[in-house]
Amino acid sequence: MDYKKTNAASSTITRNMTELSEEVGNVYESVVIMAKRSNQIAVELKSELNKKLQEFASYTDNLEEVFENREQIEISKYYERLPKPSLIAVEEFISGEIYYRNPAKEVQAED
Repeated sequence: MDYKKTNAASSTITRNMTELSEEVGNVYESVVIMAKRSNQIAVELKSELNKKLQEFASYTDNLEEVFENREQIEISKYYERLPKPSLIAVEEFISGEIYYRNPAKEVQAED
């Protein structure tokens, strides 16, 4: 998914937890689903950022060669301005874009 084009808010919004838990039936389970998705998004964004910054990496330890790279700073600032992974996960959960399942509930349904 392209997280740069998400319509998630860039700041925190107060949410009604009963509305968030309607689909799953449990507030805590809803929070766990969003938290796990948030961790996935954070890992993807971090690896993407590291890949882009790796292009500018300098493998020499000479202090005279250390300098500010304008492009590297701009890339870092761009990623800082993106909505936080938790906000993206909440937006995905509300819009029904997250697939989740609970194996414990599946076992109970079989019994």
